[in-house]
Amino acid sequence: MPFPSLPLPPAPHRLVRSVGPRMPVALQRPLVEPLLNRTFAEPLAEGEFDALAGRRVSLVIADLGVTLTLSLAGRRLVLSAEPGEATIRGGWREFLCLATRREDPDSLFFQRRLSLEGDTELGLMVKNLLDGREEGLAQGRLGEWLVRLERLAARDH
Repeated sequence: MPFPSLPLPPAPHRLVRSVGPRMPVALQRPLVEPLLNRTFAEPLAEGEFDALAGRRVSLVIADLGVTLTLSLAGRRLVLSAEPGEATIRGGWREFLCLATRREDPDSLFFQRRLSLEGDTELGLMVKNLLDGREEGLAQGRLGEWLVRLERLAARDH
């Protein structure tokens, strides 16, 4: 007796678009903070993010309706429920290009695929920290997750 076929799970960006905007920061923290702090462990330990102490930068992934506002507490990146003083805004593909270094970050801004609003000095400092990582962010578990996300998105289009 054949089994009925199960529907494919929704594409990640559709799932995030439907759940992400309504997910409270308290539920986002255990998912996002450990990933960020492992990814940036070395620059955090070296104090490269210290300028973010007491400050907030929002990353707005517009096409998913997701906003992550980052701050620094005790040399750890934390999510904040408060609005950012600076905002980096773009689509998830642009953030993927930024994370994987597939495209030059400055080009993403000059082409207006990513935008910077608010305290531009703070936003540029964060952009330069992300850009200064020679290997990009796509390493280890984060890299594996980003590659899977990209494959699933390609399947959906």
